[in-house]
Amino acid sequence: MNQNKEQMQQQINIELGEKEAEGIYSNLAIITHSPAEFVIDFTRVVPGVPKARVLSRIITTPQHAKMLLRALKENIEKFESRFGEIKIDAQPAHQFGFVNAQKPEPIN
Repeated sequence: MNQNKEQMQQQINIELGEKEAEGIYSNLAIITHSPAEFVIDFTRVVPGVPKARVLSRIITTPQHAKMLLRALKENIEKFESRFGEIKIDAQPAHQFGFVNAQKPEPIN
């Protein structure tokens, strides 16, 4: 048990390259999954342009996907407690945002 505590307390040095530090703007993520992995493709859709290219693909385990979900939830709660509620307007005519490619939800 002590070994697990020591491993959890270890610090990891993460290097951020110049290109990665610039970041990539994305307004659409397509999420697919298999029994072994989740795949998240980030892209940018521009009105009037019928084609979009995947800018970044993240492949992760189901366990890490769930941990990411929890971390995002915690950080959104912290953000909203400091800056106020993040409002999500009605869905635009085009489907922007996050898309589950396995089971698309009907558009109301």
